[in-house]
Amino acid sequence: MKFLDAVVAGIAGTAAMTAFLYLLSYATHRVMKVVRILGTMLLNRTQPDGSLAEGTTVKIVGTLAHYAVGIFFALVYLALWDAGLGLMTASWGLFFGCINGVVGMAVWYFFFLIHPRPPLLQLWSYLHTLVFAHIIFGFVATYTFYLLLQPEYSFWR
Repeated sequence: MKFLDAVVAGIAGTAAMTAFLYLLSYATHRVMKVVRILGTMLLNRTQPDGSLAEGTTVKIVGTLAHYAVGIFFALVYLALWDAGLGLMTASWGLFFGCINGVVGMAVWYFFFLIHPRPPLLQLWSYLHTLVFAHIIFGFVATYTFYLLLQPEYSFWR
């Protein structure tokens, strides 16, 4: 049952993170649409002018990959809690999200570094924004776990 809870928490956290990035992309007019960036890079479909691909396949691949990683991170959270590291609280969710953000920033940096044709975007701005997006992920995923598993302590510690 805990595996399904991790799937739900991973989906919830990823949805919140993705919504944040899309709203920020809309508000700032910067390229931060993580699903399209991921799909474009995984399928190596960067446009000749350096822009992101538009196709349905790109969006499907990007979405599936992004949510799979979110579920993986939720499973890591669950494993850490089961090992006695941290609690399902707001502060631990924010902390795990921050750690996720730093790891995500490094992974994306190296992905851009080794990719044969990465899309053109303000990379450092995108990478730093990912840290905040992962903090949102960590908070929402942890809160979802808390609601599903109902531990005997307050979330707001």
